[in-house]
Amino acid sequence: MAGYVDKVGQDIARWEARGLVSSTLAQQLRDDVSANHGKGVGFGQVLAVMAALLMAAAILILIAANWEAIPRLGRVGALFAVIAGGYLGGAVLKLRDHGALAEALWLVSAAAFGGGIALIGQMYHLTGDETQAILVWCIGTVLAAALLRSPVLAAASVALSAAWVAWPVFQFSLDVNPWYPLLLAVLWAVAVWTRSLPARHLILLSLIAHFTFLYFDTDLLVIPAAMALVSAAVFVAAVRGGEIADRLTGLGSGLAADALIGFLVGMFTLQAVFADSAVFAPLAAVTFAAIAGALVIGGKVGRKVRWLAYLGFAVEISFVYIATVGTMLGTAGFFVLAAIGLGVLAFVIIRIERRLGAPSAQGAA
Repeated sequence: MAGYVDKVGQDIARWEARGLVSSTLAQQLRDDVSANHGKGVGFGQVLAVMAALLMAAAILILIAANWEAIPRLGRVGALFAVIAGGYLGGAVLKLRDHGALAEALWLVSAAAFGGGIALIGQMYHLTGDETQAILVWCIGTVLAAALLRSPVLAAASVALSAAWVAWPVFQFSLDVNPWYPLLLAVLWAVAVWTRSLPARHLILLSLIAHFTFLYFDTDLLVIPAAMALVSAAVFVAAVRGGEIADRLTGLGSGLAADALIGFLVGMFTLQAVFADSAVFAPLAAVTFAAIAGALVIGGKVGRKVRWLAYLGFAVEISFVYIATVGTMLGTAGFFVLAAIGLGVLAFVIIRIERRLGAPSAQGAA
């Protein structure tokens, strides 16, 4: 954020020097930027969060060691002391305008809460499996994030929800929970309330992963096809919608990047299914055309979109080569046809973009 402030300050100084804005307006702009974006994350604050993560890992490791030398009540009391001390101490630091340090303490408390669930279940032989413990941990973290309005805890709760739904995969069981999108909807509301941008990105990525696993569980081709179509529509809305899309989601150019990821995952899944059939070539052509369209239409939105498009293009080329490795001549022919098709499509899109941009440019003039 500090880099953003410096860049805007340089722009304002240039505008003032060229006479585009008055000195009074320039100072008002500097004051507004400083008031709304001046509190960036410093190196010391990053170190504080890293220290909190290390402390959380130490707490979990100590719990895993069972603490055999400490009485049960002592263990439980120590954990509750860490939880209460972290939340209360973080609240005090937040009131004193030490936001990053407060988030670090709250993160330690959330980790201690999860460790306490494991320790109490182990000591008193409570029934239940790991997924239930992770869900309780996630719910507790969500409540803490909402009450404290903590963006870091909101992101941590999304990560815990992903661990909860993915835990059966680690146990070699592809049992997809159908209620996960409902939980993500609740987490989205908390992310909006806490103004957590990372939490919102994690929610969208978790949703993409959920529907991908759901396809592997059900073998319904409509799932990756719908994911690709919906993601393409969201991408266009994010690029064309501009301020409206940002107002609804608060993600800015990140929404287009997440939508492009969803589209690529859906199309790659479909191509993996039809790798040995005649449907593969049209799917690959559509994917190449969509990547080119994303670069032309949304390339100016942000660097993330461009790099994702480049990465998707490289993966698609590798995909096509692997699928047609047995016929090198067929692969070369496909690349020639794809290059011609993409060139024509790029030419048409560029002409359309120029015609669409001409009226707005005349109106601005």
